[in-house]
Amino acid sequence: MPGRAQDQTARPSNLTRYICQDLENRIAAGDPEVEDLSLKSLAAYYNVSITPVRLATSELVRKGLIIRLPNRRLQINHEKKGALTVRNVRDVPPPVMNWDEILLKEVVKASLSQTPRYLRENTLASQLGVGRSIVRQVFSHFSGAGLIDHIPRRGWLVHPLGIEDMRAYLVIREMLEIKALRLARKFLDPQQLEEIHARCASGAHGNLADFDNSLHEYIINTSGNRYIRQFFQQYVARYYTELFYFAAPETEEVQEMANEHLAIIRALLDRKWTEAERLLSSHIFGQEAVLMKLLEKEKRRKQNEPAHVREKLI
Repeated sequence: MPGRAQDQTARPSNLTRYICQDLENRIAAGDPEVEDLSLKSLAAYYNVSITPVRLATSELVRKGLIIRLPNRRLQINHEKKGALTVRNVRDVPPPVMNWDEILLKEVVKASLSQTPRYLRENTLASQLGVGRSIVRQVFSHFSGAGLIDHIPRRGWLVHPLGIEDMRAYLVIREMLEIKALRLARKFLDPQQLEEIHARCASGAHGNLADFDNSLHEYIINTSGNRYIRQFFQQYVARYYTELFYFAAPETEEVQEMANEHLAIIRALLDRKWTEAERLLSSHIFGQEAVLMKLLEKEKRRKQNEPAHVREKLI
């Protein structure tokens, strides 16, 4: 009968589902490239971030098609492989562009300048291959949150990063995360903590792309306090999160952050609450030193630029 071909057709609902189904097909077909199941190699193959790959492989682990070894590496379960049916996966969903995240990076880079900078809609729209309306809409949200200012006929003004503002934010962040941890204590799931611990350990070799930062989100969400969650979801908090992430590209800095996360998780698993709070507080305030190092590097770079480049506005 027409439409009853031997191979089944699947329409993935999102990018994670597509990767999951495509991996099943590649495993069933004996694709030699799929033998390397590291998150980094899979993300490069599908040209996506680590997150959808991690979710897809976790689903295949749950289904038993992939095995997670004691060293956290992934390998094909060849006993299940023979039972798979190759399906024709159609309609690959295009990557969803998170313009908030993309344009927030532009604000972060501009704020590291020693002087106020203007971000212009035309320039950014051309660089990013997007309509001006998207840039304007996102920047309007940023402006409403007090992150940038709109100056008529000039553009969107980004002020230099204020050290005292940054320190004030860290004080509030530390207070709220410690409170979230205290609220979350009795709801923390040891299995989930172990999974986060394993991901942190795998990223502790110093590659920022593999760094797992989900510990903070897990604590905040598990607290059950929606006002704490809302604080960290608003644009200013997301700006500082992106700023600190941007400030730590060096191998030793990524390793240090990963090791700090591992120590916090171990204290939580051992139910050493005071120790966990101390480590979390130290980790949060320790980000100031990383950021100050970045600012010093930016200052030296600016000093070495020709005058006409230093004066140029975006």
